[in-house]
Amino acid sequence: MKILQIPPKLTFLFLVISIILFSPNPLFSQSFQQYFLDKTMRVDYHHTGTKGTEIFALDKIYDEGIWSGSKTQLLDNLNYGEYMLRVYDAQSGAMIYSHGFSSMFNEWHSTDEALSGIMKTFHETQRIPFPKNKIQLTISRRDKQMIFHELFSTVIDPNNSSVVNIQKRTAQFKNAKIVDNGPSDKKVDLLILGDGYAKVDMQKFRDDAKHYSDVLLGTSPFKERKKDFNIWIIEVESKESGIDKPAKNEWKENALGSTYDTFGSARYVLTEENRTLRDIAGQVPYDAIAILVNDNRYGGGGIYNLYTTCYSQSDVKGMEWQMDYVFVHELGHSFAGLGDEYYTSSVSYNDFYQAGVEPWEPNLTASTNKEAIKWRSFVNASTAVPTSWRKVEYDSIEALRGKLDRLAADYYQKREPLYNAEQLILKDAAFKNIVGGFEGAGYVSKGIYRPSLDCRMFSLSLIGFDPVCSAAIDKVIDSYVK
Repeated sequence: MKILQIPPKLTFLFLVISIILFSPNPLFSQSFQQYFLDKTMRVDYHHTGTKGTEIFALDKIYDEGIWSGSKTQLLDNLNYGEYMLRVYDAQSGAMIYSHGFSSMFNEWHSTDEALSGIMKTFHETQRIPFPKNKIQLTISRRDKQMIFHELFSTVIDPNNSSVVNIQKRTAQFKNAKIVDNGPSDKKVDLLILGDGYAKVDMQKFRDDAKHYSDVLLGTSPFKERKKDFNIWIIEVESKESGIDKPAKNEWKENALGSTYDTFGSARYVLTEENRTLRDIAGQVPYDAIAILVNDNRYGGGGIYNLYTTCYSQSDVKGMEWQMDYVFVHELGHSFAGLGDEYYTSSVSYNDFYQAGVEPWEPNLTASTNKEAIKWRSFVNASTAVPTSWRKVEYDSIEALRGKLDRLAADYYQKREPLYNAEQLILKDAAFKNIVGGFEGAGYVSKGIYRPSLDCRMFSLSLIGFDPVCSAAIDKVIDSYVK
């Protein structure tokens, strides 16, 4: 048998190609050492606007702890988020880091308040690997057609002491690493903080943090990836127990400023105290933040690459499982960029998803083209898209449910028969394990489709994530650890 002789130059070329294709991103690894130090630069800025207006203004820059993110995957290949942060080496012009995210501002921007012309400012933070040399940092936002346009650009010299605040802050509260699976740059570091936990509540916070950690790492696909997570806690002490409920004129001295009634929704819990949150969080390495609120009203929130919130008390016997649902559901938003698949609940947004425009969220689509749908690899040849389901019947039950007062004392009693009727539809055996295009998602009854009949992102239940959402979560985890 004749053996093919490969010329030395081609042998070298094949060797180089093999290294690029099969080694763990050596070029990105080299880039980290070339461009960055092993620590974090925190960039704070003000984000101001109203209908048709959006302005960014740099606030402060900090030298803040070790870099907890990946050192090998520096450029965002997920394409999730309303905004995209990009960092360029000022001398060469090379893009050396990028990161997608969403914000309170972009959610508020679609509310009636913003559309009426009211101007509002939010304090925001972006964290990047600490550059060795001067950089250009830009922020772009998607237009209605999902195309990014640059809105903000600034040059930062990390070696200018008048620009970067290197003052070390003394940790205000105790912290602990309750799940330890290895170095931060090779793991997802989840930070859990409490809000509305007074000094007498601190053991409850520790117990709650342990409980929700177990819930998350017991839910697929997080369960199968638990070795890829570190979990930290910070025992944030508030002066009072509980958080604000503005609509009821109830106000608390809670350390992180978390509040119900965000954007007029009784159950939506967020905080605008970003600087306080980041000052406290910065004492440990973190990639994702979860805030447990020590209050009893059903509620929570989650914004991609911002944070998750979840309530941690239930005064309704038998409804404690809803807290577990909320925690994991909201992390689906904040950690994995998953969109809400429900469409009948009341929200404060106007035209959050544009008709005929493909959403960026991996589990929502405006397409009914089976060959082009973003999760086509999960759809069997025999499955029709759109996929028919008992939508009319489901919607009629939801209409009755929508008339109930969620804050009324007898809410759960009245809801139970309606909830059970909906669950019978969603557990229809004909749709078990079917991935297709089910109409109704993203707060829109028509024109937006979800992958499966039911999922943790759709119904209020402890059902797991569907195959498409699970794959998206795995992809995000990979972006931190591979």
